[in-house]
Amino acid sequence: MFLLKPRWSDLDAYSHVNNVTWLEYLQEARVDMLLVHAPARGAESLADAVLVVRAEIDYRRPMVFRQAPYPIEMWVSKLGAASFTVSYEIADSATDGPRVVYGRAATVLAPVDMASGRPRRLDQLERDVLKRFLE
Repeated sequence: MFLLKPRWSDLDAYSHVNNVTWLEYLQEARVDMLLVHAPARGAESLADAVLVVRAEIDYRRPMVFRQAPYPIEMWVSKLGAASFTVSYEIADSATDGPRVVYGRAATVLAPVDMASGRPRRLDQLERDVLKRFLE
């Protein structure tokens, strides 16, 4: 889980987090998952040598500026030979009321060779790391 604290500058004219900023939030959470919480070293390229080839967000409720962070749950929902999908849910737990879901999202990512800039296949270590996040 990644805890996200909105910044005042993330708000738009409607006083909620701008839709473009949501993509930045997903990126921050994904990099944290793959760099900080990856169960093996050597697969750091999953955080910095991938391209987002597709992103989709289902907005359920606006996020507003608040002191408490928004929790983002993440998991790998699909693992292919040359791409993988990270799914996300931004939601508050139901401790004393109904669970509040702000949005659900998914990004399809493809690894690239940094020298050539061309797509490449996932290597075995990367696949092993990603399998630990599969749900």
